[in-house]
Formats: sequence, structure tokens, C-alpha cells
Amino acid sequence: MRNVLKQYWGYDAFRPLQEEIIQSVLDGKDTLALMPTGGGKSLCFQVPAMMSEGICIVISPLIALMQDQVQQLKHRNISAIGIFSGMHKNQIDIALDNCIYGDIKFLYVSPERLQTKLFIERAKQMKINLLAIDEAHCISQWGYDFRPPYTKIADFRKLIPPVSLIALTATATQEVKIDIIEKLEMINPQVFQQSFARANLSYSAFKEDDKERRLMKILQNVQGSAVVYVRNRRRTQEVSDTLNKYNIQSTFYHAGLNPTERTKRQENWIKNRVRAIVATNAFGMGIDKPDVRTVIHLDLPDTLEAYYQEAGRAGRDGEKAYAVALFNQSDIDGLEKNVLQSYPPIELIRRVYQCLGNLFQLAVGSGEFASYDFDLIEFQRRFDLPSTNTYFALKILQNQGFIQLSEGFKNTSKVMFKVDNRQLYDFQLRNSKYDSFIKLILRMYGGDLFSTFLNISETNIAKAYSIPVKEIEMWLSTLEKFDILFYDKQKDKPQLTFLTPRFDVKELPLQELEINNRKERDIQKSKSVKHYAEQPNRCRTQLLLEYFNEITDSECGICDNCLKKKKQSKIELEDKEGENTTRLKIKQLLQNGAMSLFLITQIMQPVNQSKFQAIIREMIGNEEVAFDGEGRLIL
Repeated sequence: MRNVLKQYWGYDAFRPLQEEIIQSVLDGKDTLALMPTGGGKSLCFQVPAMMSEGICIVISPLIALMQDQVQQLKHRNISAIGIFSGMHKNQIDIALDNCIYGDIKFLYVSPERLQTKLFIERAKQMKINLLAIDEAHCISQWGYDFRPPYTKIADFRKLIPPVSLIALTATATQEVKIDIIEKLEMINPQVFQQSFARANLSYSAFKEDDKERRLMKILQNVQGSAVVYVRNRRRTQEVSDTLNKYNIQSTFYHAGLNPTERTKRQENWIKNRVRAIVATNAFGMGIDKPDVRTVIHLDLPDTLEAYYQEAGRAGRDGEKAYAVALFNQSDIDGLEKNVLQSYPPIELIRRVYQCLGNLFQLAVGSGEFASYDFDLIEFQRRFDLPSTNTYFALKILQNQGFIQLSEGFKNTSKVMFKVDNRQLYDFQLRNSKYDSFIKLILRMYGGDLFSTFLNISETNIAKAYSIPVKEIEMWLSTLEKFDILFYDKQKDKPQLTFLTPRFDVKELPLQELEINNRKERDIQKSKSVKHYAEQPNRCRTQLLLEYFNEITDSECGICDNCLKKKKQSKIELEDKEGENTTRLKIKQLLQNGAMSLFLITQIMQPVNQSKFQAIIREMIGNEEVAFDGEGRLIL
């Protein structure tokens, strides 16, 4: 395994626990790995998969996360592919064929994909060497990011030839851990848990009325790359503009930006062209930047799991780093209010579902796995729906497994010919107006267009053909209508996918008890965040570890509360040393004979009179000194 590590990743040694986890996988055992953010979870399934014949299926919840890992593997000359919602069905078909007949080592899919008949039938034909479940906490309703399709993974496993399984997560309480093992139906699992403690990461939480001023102070005191998390999109730009005004190079990031712009800003930050990135929680998953020195939360997250994940993006290089939460009373009061707001009335959830069916004109019983461009603002306007509540109603419909709503993602346009060489030539003879256009595409992208989907750039084709991009898009769409080629146009808008056939709204099987239970759990989670933020004395690392059922007497020594205690101890020590010095001086003066208290005070000139008198009283009480018959002090 060390040879594989060196050959593909360039490392000479594993991090703690990685080797033991990999050996467990190689031994064919079901394995649960709990490792903190930045602990190197991916290698725990990538290395054993590279050592075994066949393909590793990786189940992951986020498109951005999948795309990032696929790119990283390709960069290391490891064949990997991802299947994402919104891909053309023929593109998916070819990808699955490559997994059966080609040399693909890693196939990344969402849990929803495992439920499709096409995927199940193709998976049965693959030589699978491992099932890897990334972000496994998503399987648990006790977790902070529950995804119902994760609960179907055990069913999928039963449909394919026997294969071992590894589940990985960075955030799991005891309840979540038990849930993962039960829901995945793991067989005699080997459980490996690395401490959630991060020795190089200093946690702090400060109550601040002027959070922006404190933010500036932190960034002035701690140099290096920084992430600033805020709750809403508008604030990302406001805070970024403020930072730039004070000469702290900054950009902002949120899911509302178009995919190209998001990628550009992310790259500028990763390559240190800008120092700070101000973002919503849409940012960070799958971002491999080890030299982040500070992660600052200007708004408190809803759960400690989310906070631990986001704060943990600091200091992944093992060097000293800081995670700071800034809050005011309004933030504390808003924690529970935010939870209540995210659970709109059941009637509204049903109404939103009905409106979705009407929007896409789906008949009852149709639409399973159909994907559509989805404009939330236009949807709310068209059906006169309340903005905030509609968003959360969609989230609940997603959590209940009826729909999947993904943000627009970077996915370049793709083309593949439906016809062979002879049929294409025949079409060109009969439709001379398209002849030069088809020849140009073949010159630019080659004969592989007949066998696979290739990435294209409408802009580059437009430049070469000297016509506007819109016309290129129109020509490609027309050729698709003529059944000459497949044209999978880049999608800028979020995609909404129906995961089930459309229900009659009256029969929509919402699990209302489950929704209410989850609401109560989320309220408890918000109280844990409040407790963490307002705790004035206890070690922050201890508080976080305790939340994840890891009890320790050791204090980190570097969080704000530990430093405060150290400072207090130092002051107390200095006070003690000062008191001892005062006692010694008093005794030295009295060695020459009795003296009045007034004269001793005049000679010593104490800064704190009351403290000086307290020392005298204590010395009398200890019988170190006494008053003589004339009221003078003597030894």
C-alpha cells in the first residue's frame, strides 16, 4: 500500500489510522471511518481500490465534491468518472459502458442514481471491488444533513455481487454512528475513530456588537489566507467590499453566482490572488486548500456539526490556525427562530408540490427522474408563493425524497453524433447549408465525436465560423432535432429532478411525525450552538469533543477560554509573588524594632491600600507580626 501511496500521491507515509483503515478494507471487512476534516478520508478508499482489480463505486452527496475528486484523480493519472443529474441520457449510457468494458477505476454517483433501473442493471455487469460511502452522516436523521436516498444504499448493495463497503464521515455523534451502521446494514463492521481534536487549531467565540471591526482586527493580527462565513448572499458582497476598502484583498462567493464566476473566484482564492473569500455555507466542500490560516464566522451556523466542518477548513497543513465565531445577542436569539422558520406549515409544503407539478405540466404518475431548469424566483412569482417559506418547503420535499434541487453547476456543453460516417455524409449532400458547419466541428473535435460525448465551446466555434454564439447554439439544436447529433447544452440554472412519479397532492405521503421529530432535534442542535458560543470558561475543544461523544480531561491550551485561564493564573501568580515580596519587606523593616503602621505605610508607599492592609491582617492572623502595648507592629 505504501508503494501505491508513493506512486500516485507522492507521499512516503500515511497519516494516523489511514493504514489500519486501508488494511481493514483490503481484508474485505465492512469499515466505518470517522476522521476530522482534513484527516485524509479519501485515501482510505482510493488506495485499496487501486490495489484491487475492478472499479470502486463512490457515493457522494454533492456534485461539486464529486467533480473535484474526479479531477484530482485524473490529475494523478487515475481513470475516474462521475455521473451527475442533468447529464444527457446517452452521455450516462456511454459512461456506464466505459465502467463495464473500459479501464475506469472510480465511478462517482449520487445516492439517487442507485435507485434507477438503468444503473442497477449496468452495475450488475461491473466488476466492483468496493462501495465507498462518502459523507456517511447523510444517512442519519440524527445528522445535520440528512439525505433520504442514502437510506436505500443497503438495498442497492443486495442487488449486486457481494462486495465490501467503507463508510466515511468527519462529523458523527454517537447516535449518528449507530444509525450509519444500522441503515447501511454493515456486517461486523470495523470502526475506526480518530480524535476530533485538532491540536493546531485554536477555537474562539466572542460576543461583539461591532463584528466587522473585530473581523478587521483579526485579519490584521493573523496574516495568510482566510474564509469568512456569513448567512446570506447579500452579506457576502457587503463584507467583501468592506474588506477591500481596508486593503484586505477579498472576493465573495455564493450559489447565486453563475458557475463560471464561482469557479473563477474560487481559483483566485486557492491560488492566493486574493487573501480572503467571504461566502455562504455553499462554499468549502471538496476545496483542497491546506494553508488557510483563519476561518471566521460572522454569523453562527445552525449546528455544531456544520461549525466543526466549516471551521475545520483552517490549518489542514498542520500549522497553527484560528477558527473564530463572532456573535451578538441578536444572533443567539435568532438560532431557534431560524429553525422554526425552516419548517413551514404542512399545507404550504403540499401547495408547493402541487405548483411544481403544474409548472412542469406533469400528469399524476409521470415524471420520475425527469430533470428541469428551475428558476425559484420566477416559480414564486408565477404562483404567488412566499419567498422564504417556499425555499424551505422545497428543502423538506427534498429531504422526504420527492425531489432533488441542485444548484447550477459548471458543466461544459457536450456533443456526440447519433449517426455514422455514411449517414452523416448523406445528410450533408441533402442539406448543403449545414455542410461547412459540420466539417468545421469535425475539424475542431475529430472523429471521436462518433463514439463518445466531447466537451465543446460554442464561443470557440462561433469565432471559427464568424457568427454569433446564439446562432451556433441554434444550429446545434437544429441538428439535434434532425437526429444528427446529441447536444447537451451547458446549464446555468439550478436543476430540479423529480425522484418519484408525481403524486396527487392529497395522497402525497409526507411523513409528518418524522418532520416534527426532526424539527425538535434541530431545536436541540441550535441550543448546543448557543451553549458553545456563550460558554465563558470551558475549553472549546472539550465542548466540541463532548458534542461528538469524545470525553477528555485534557484542555487544548490555545482556545480563547484556555488562554483566558492562563492569563488569570498568571495574574494570580504575580499577585501571590507581589504579596510575598510585601510580607518580606515588612519583616525586614520590623527587624530593627517596633514601628507604627503609619510609618511602615509611609515607607512602603503601597499602590493598593486596601490590599496592603489585608496583607497586614493576614500576617497578624498567622502570628507573623503583632501589635505591642503602644499600638506599634513588632515581629
